[in-house]
Amino acid sequence: MTDSPERSPTHSVDQTNPFTSVPIEVSVCVGKARPLIRDLVGLGENAVLTLDKSVDDPVDLYVGDRLIARGILEEQDDEDGGKLVVRLTQIIDKNTN
Repeated sequence: MTDSPERSPTHSVDQTNPFTSVPIEVSVCVGKARPLIRDLVGLGENAVLTLDKSVDDPVDLYVGDRLIARGILEEQDDEDGGKLVVRLTQIIDKNTN
């Protein structure tokens, strides 16, 4: 996610509310692994840890431990080269999580 996410024309934010300018950290989970401790401590440089998802599976977005959305990973070109971004595909209903 970028520091200033794009907003759709129908999405409005109350600019008079001081909380709207407070940054939050969004974590993107691409998958999980469950190795045994003996295997984990034996990992070294260039080791491969297999995740439970494939490259094309959706990723989960969290604020703290709360799932807020799902999306797909994409590469976005800019002046510094390719950046990894998440295109949101689903906003999680706060009443069901």
